[in-house]
Amino acid sequence: MRFTIDKEAFMKGLTLVSKAIPPKAELPVFANFKLALTEKGLEITGSDGNMTILTVVPFMIGDKEIIRNSQPGEALVAAKILIEVVRHLEEETASFELIDGSILKIEDSKSNFKLNSIRADEYPQIDLSVSGATLEVSAKDIQSLVESTAFAASIKETRPILTAVSLETHDNLLSATATDTARLARKTIEIDSDVKFVANIPAKKLVDIVRSFEGGENVTIAISDKKATFAFGNSVISTRLTNGDYPNTKSIIPTKFNYFLEVNSQEFLKAMERVSLLSAEYEGVVKLIMDEDEVEMISRSSLVGSANEKLSVFQFSGEHLEISFRASFVADAIRACKSEDVTIAFVGEMKPFVVKNNKDASIEMLLTPLRS
Repeated sequence: MRFTIDKEAFMKGLTLVSKAIPPKAELPVFANFKLALTEKGLEITGSDGNMTILTVVPFMIGDKEIIRNSQPGEALVAAKILIEVVRHLEEETASFELIDGSILKIEDSKSNFKLNSIRADEYPQIDLSVSGATLEVSAKDIQSLVESTAFAASIKETRPILTAVSLETHDNLLSATATDTARLARKTIEIDSDVKFVANIPAKKLVDIVRSFEGGENVTIAISDKKATFAFGNSVISTRLTNGDYPNTKSIIPTKFNYFLEVNSQEFLKAMERVSLLSAEYEGVVKLIMDEDEVEMISRSSLVGSANEKLSVFQFSGEHLEISFRASFVADAIRACKSEDVTIAFVGEMKPFVVKNNKDASIEMLLTPLRS
């Protein structure tokens, strides 16, 4: 294998694929990039055994030559070392040559490196075929779905299914749902397809995947029995699904409410952040006391003291209501709504409540109050 490559294009490919390289690989081979120069270009593969990323650096991008002086071949190279070497090269192009199948020589006009390499046939065969129930959506739409929901997935492994985001299609809609039982986030978009699937995808992996998309492109999503595959541009990302049935959350969001609080998102967030400073020992719990003419936030700490703040801009309808909640959970929900103003709708003192974007009914946020 031999090639001279544009450093910027190569670095872009390595950075994308590095998201699949584990900090500590269970299988030593997964600590490596697989480099394969083919008729398509330079294929770069990385995996942790659960998520796999393959991207192709093409020979040409538009009128610009990216790869020249090439000879096909493949090798495995330590990922952490390779990406740092390429990052620190100063020239716009660099030359790579595999010597005796065991040394990858890297050089530009100033630097020369010789990295140990491993035979590529030691890398596991990984199925990256785009197969199963298939749907094409815009990168922007799938990014919005994940950004609006993944934060609500559980970070505890005691119930693995709750660490996933559930993607589901039905009635020409694609919905994403995440819950850790204390809160729930759901967003739905319209799709031009009648394909049907349900896929529980690890939330952390899904966040990494959608951050890899470039805004203007379309993404092909393929769901099979055990994996979800995302194909975009010159890249393919595959991740294993989380085993198990996702909890039935379709009917748990209330439809009738007795109290409504409309607030400016930024004012509410800043006030809540200030008040919750003194409630760290109680996981940032804040009490909201609401009347038509006054809305106040309160937090108390037996060790530190207390804090309170009254909102200057609000509209509340309903009788007197007091309700406590974890400030960080409400803050996450408000930010996910991406709205200048939000409405918080309550059923009663100890009943789950919702945070709404009045201009976007596709977003649903449900939170559980706390006793205080």
